[in-house]
Amino acid sequence: MENLVIIPARGGSQRIPGKNIAPFHGKPIISYSIDIAKISGLFQEIMVSTDDPKIAEVALEYGASIPFFRSEKNSDHFATISDVVSEVLSSYRDLGKTFKYVCCILPTSPLISLYNLRKGYELLLSEKYHSVRPVIRYSYPVQRAVFLKDGKVDFIHPENARVRSQDLEPAFHDAGQFYWMYFDKGMIATEKGGFEISELEAQDIDNEMDWKLAELKYSLLQKK
Repeated sequence: MENLVIIPARGGSQRIPGKNIAPFHGKPIISYSIDIAKISGLFQEIMVSTDDPKIAEVALEYGASIPFFRSEKNSDHFATISDVVSEVLSSYRDLGKTFKYVCCILPTSPLISLYNLRKGYELLLSEKYHSVRPVIRYSYPVQRAVFLKDGKVDFIHPENARVRSQDLEPAFHDAGQFYWMYFDKGMIATEKGGFEISELEAQDIDNEMDWKLAELKYSLLQKK
């Protein structure tokens, strides 16, 4: 059964203009997501969902397909990844084309490793999950988080004020890199699986500082 990869890359980034095709270590950042999908050998179709002709041009140059453009409805900054994935899967159904497994790889994820991408796929196949994603452990217990109002600090959960950090259950957050799923379920699934990766292996890129950190991490990973 063929596998599909979706790389959602709209134009109009507000915080970093042209973010999805901006140069990252000498190449458009989206090219790393396309390349890892190609190198993995896991996908028969690599598509980019975009509303931007410039992004489409770069995607085609690096070997992705643009079978259709994204709708105006899902091209603003209010559209969620789930909305975009649902639209793409629906559009493929309209074309009479279906897949069994789908992976959504974000366009600003140059730190994805082939090992982690394959691990996510294997976890989807071997466990009873509807979707799988990498997650990162919070470096400090979220149960001891605080509010800061007018210089005053208050615990969000006062009952944990005297609990030792090592006695609290570790919490994790979405790494924001990729999501494996079943074509017939999409991202709206009840059984979500995950596996831990390190902070070095991912970086959310929302501003210029994030971008510099991602470039630094990329350099460190290449040396390893």
